[in-house]
Amino acid sequence: MLLLIKYTLLYGIVLMLVALGGMFSEHSGIINIALEGIMVIGGVAGVLTLTMLPASLSPFLVVLISILVAALAGVIYSLLLAFASINLKADQTIGGTALNLLATAIAVVISKYFSESGSAKLNYSNKPFLFSIGGLELSVFVPLGLILLVVSYIVLYKTRFGLRLRACGEHPQAADSVGINVYKMRYAGVILSGALGAVGGLAYIVPPVQTWNFEVGVAGAGFLALAVMIFGQWKPFHIFGAAMFFAVFKSLANIADSTFLAQLHWSSNIYNMMPFVASMVILAFTSKNSIAPKAEGIPYDKGSR
Repeated sequence: MLLLIKYTLLYGIVLMLVALGGMFSEHSGIINIALEGIMVIGGVAGVLTLTMLPASLSPFLVVLISILVAALAGVIYSLLLAFASINLKADQTIGGTALNLLATAIAVVISKYFSESGSAKLNYSNKPFLFSIGGLELSVFVPLGLILLVVSYIVLYKTRFGLRLRACGEHPQAADSVGINVYKMRYAGVILSGALGAVGGLAYIVPPVQTWNFEVGVAGAGFLALAVMIFGQWKPFHIFGAAMFFAVFKSLANIADSTFLAQLHWSSNIYNMMPFVASMVILAFTSKNSIAPKAEGIPYDKGSR
């Protein structure tokens, strides 16, 4: 049971962070399909930082610097999507897909350059990111994620910024008519998306293992986070619940060999496939009732009313 709780929290927080990032972007009116790629970029930036920091540095500073660098890398990478979608008015789905493909290639090139073996694998120590409570080993991303969940809710629903952001995703023409700069708000939404998605990528890669092969990217976690966002109806606490629900399925692959599930003799690939199958089934039944921001995916042209 402790193992199930451990991995559910581990994966659930990752999915929640990335889905919250997608939520901010889509509330501004930009569909961020590039979450998968942003996770990869954040992961490789954070891991490289982790390997380069001196061993004498305190664990707190190691964690803080790695997270900040990952977030910064995610912000920079997300600006490519923002520029293409907002300034060039390019198709957001195609732009996001291109960034997903590019991210893995960038990560492989960078990791091979810095890897001692010349492969796409990077080795690192994840000890600064782990702590124990009553025999339950958790990562620092669990409390950090819960804090960011509350902050995201407050920002989105209790601040003027959140009101303006949601207005730009619902009716940008009306927002513009009252003096809101739609372009700046959409940039802000994508930037928040990049930061949260990148931190989620680091949270996915570092705590569970001490080596990562960047040729596999993040194994579809970004796309699963999109499903979490939709299932959570673009609302922070609903997203948290959806993330934990899907994380239970994801966790089964990690605990199957040490529980009664081992008697089934199923391949771990079956368990790894479960959250994606569950997402397709759930979205097939709930997508008709989903209420997405009305202007998401539609480029804003100030000249058209």
